[in-house]
Amino acid sequence: MPLNTGDPGAIGEYVLLDRLGTGGMGAVFLGRSQTGRQVAVKVVHAQYAQDPEFRTRFRQEIEAARRVSGAFTASVVDADPDADRPWMATLYVPGRSLAGLVDKGGPLDGASLRALALGLAEALRDIHRAGVVHRDLKPANVLMAEDGPRVIDFGISRAAGNEPLTVTGNVIGTPPFMSPEQLRSARGVTTASDVFSLGSLLAYAASGHGPFDADTPYMAGYHVMYEEPRLDLVAEPLRGIVAHCLDKDPAARPTVPELRELFRALPDELQPLSADVIAGGGEAETETEIGGAGLRTHAEAAPRQPGRGRGRRLLIVLGAAAAVTGLTVAGVFALGLGGLGGSSAGAGAHTASLPAGFRAWQTTLRHTVSAEDAPAVGDGPGCVTGGGDLYCGGEGFTLARVDPATGRVKWRVGVSAQDVTPFGVRDGLVYVPVWAGGGWKVAALDTANGKQRWVAANPQNHRALLFDGGLLTATGDARGFVAYNTAGKALWKTQVPSYCLPMVAGGDPYAECTTGNDVVKGPVTVQRLDRADGTAHKLATLPAGATGLGAYDGQLLYAVSGALLHLDPDTGAVRRQKLEREVSGTPALLDGTVYFTGTNGTVTAVSAATGKQLWQQATGLENLSAPVLSAAYGRLYFATRIGSVLALDRDGGTELWRTAALDSTGAEDEDWPVGVLLVKDAIVTMAGLTAFSVSPDQPSVTT
Repeated sequence: MPLNTGDPGAIGEYVLLDRLGTGGMGAVFLGRSQTGRQVAVKVVHAQYAQDPEFRTRFRQEIEAARRVSGAFTASVVDADPDADRPWMATLYVPGRSLAGLVDKGGPLDGASLRALALGLAEALRDIHRAGVVHRDLKPANVLMAEDGPRVIDFGISRAAGNEPLTVTGNVIGTPPFMSPEQLRSARGVTTASDVFSLGSLLAYAASGHGPFDADTPYMAGYHVMYEEPRLDLVAEPLRGIVAHCLDKDPAARPTVPELRELFRALPDELQPLSADVIAGGGEAETETEIGGAGLRTHAEAAPRQPGRGRGRRLLIVLGAAAAVTGLTVAGVFALGLGGLGGSSAGAGAHTASLPAGFRAWQTTLRHTVSAEDAPAVGDGPGCVTGGGDLYCGGEGFTLARVDPATGRVKWRVGVSAQDVTPFGVRDGLVYVPVWAGGGWKVAALDTANGKQRWVAANPQNHRALLFDGGLLTATGDARGFVAYNTAGKALWKTQVPSYCLPMVAGGDPYAECTTGNDVVKGPVTVQRLDRADGTAHKLATLPAGATGLGAYDGQLLYAVSGALLHLDPDTGAVRRQKLEREVSGTPALLDGTVYFTGTNGTVTAVSAATGKQLWQQATGLENLSAPVLSAAYGRLYFATRIGSVLALDRDGGTELWRTAALDSTGAEDEDWPVGVLLVKDAIVTMAGLTAFSVSPDQPSVTT
């Protein structure tokens, strides 16, 4: 992913090239040394850098990682725990995580499973020889390189001897992959805990599902401590080995040397079992391939609702377990017991305007269609709304029309190999990228049934944008634009002198063009495109880093470091409005206010007219989405990549409520952007491969 606004350009001697991901403690960047070597640089979040206890933990992480050196771990090459923002650099390992690999391609086969098991056993051997317990061995922390797996992230590791790790009293980890003893006591784990986690991880790799998967982290923790693992989809003889690893008694589990011998004996022909074979059933459906030989549509029944658990006894024991352990999920957020039930916090006296028959819902949109692979778009999953319905798409599932009242999928279209995030909806058409005839195109689909109305070229899959009068697309070299009407007829085509991308503000089409040799960080020249014929009219050249926010008070509004720029779309005149205070974060313009959202969860409201800071709120939630404004309630809604929703009062930034995160998004390793939108007053968002809704009056909240 590209660097966010506010990200540093360099750390130590390393130039930062890209953002690889974000965790509970910090962000991870792709860096390059002066000699050209690529490294992964973990930079601690700013809010933790001033905490002496946290710095102690980070030093211990660095020391633990430095002590571990093996073929299947990522070596530390540099670190500075005393910097203003402490950081650590490790060798960069190209490749997807195990979570991403299984999520995209399904369970591993016998040969791959055997290689994975042997590699992880060797990694644990080296980790334990160094006197370290990893304590967070999970699919997202295993990178699948070409020459074998790599275990990463020693962020919550501790010495296996008597040296205690400074903690705040919370158990830190990921419940479905934690051991029972780790859930009971943060300080009481031994190397046997990593063996338990290895068993859960291998079960996931073999079946696509963890042995203790549940609807919430609380339930997952309960399953780990009190129930037998679900291993129905793990084939023998691996199933027996995994079951031995998952013994509740640490002393009864095999040692790592014993496991290495068992894994060497695994057959290469071991095949993953099919969930359909075991579960049975499944509805017949027809399929639609856009750009293929035929257009086939899937008509589906209502999605299966998540299991309701094991009754009153489960909730009683679960509450007690959470109270004893201080359960914290993945080191990112802490859950309160309020997340188990509903609440009307912040509801006030409003009567929500909701889609007819609305009830809060959750739908996993994973869907596989047998078809040729196509290049991925790269935007990640996302939804758009129009005509009262939702249209969601992304890698791992086909484009789906979703009923916003119930979450029921009305139809699907496309192939799951195509990462088809829809562009927008208007006049009974939903616009979506498609791969056809060896190239990218944009297709207009009938919202009623998903049938393709027309298709037009969209080389290199530049994002298409709706403007008042048509659809704006860029040519393959980004030096031209083509506009289409709702019937797919080309209205006009225009050329521009440099590398440009389309923009729409106030319903009008524009081009944002780079100048100079740097097409990423150079100055931006804004050109207005005539709606009638596409003629380009140069308006102004703005400083490097200028971010377009949209139209405000008849002007185009841009954010640059320390200021807002008001650009007259008729004359090209630019008025610079200095901000009252320096603000960092990604800006978004809503109803005359610019909201800057920092990667650390701090939200700052600034008047678009005066640059005055209106309020600032530290939410503590990492990587919030851009906000959406509910005028009826006077609220801002944000979503997170882990599936929680946050409501702030628009006038003062006061937190009204937040919902608990999802137990699993279906795509744990992906660092996709996340968005939130409103269908009437219903709040809808998507985390990973899971779409869900929240009622503004009855959210399930943790306060």
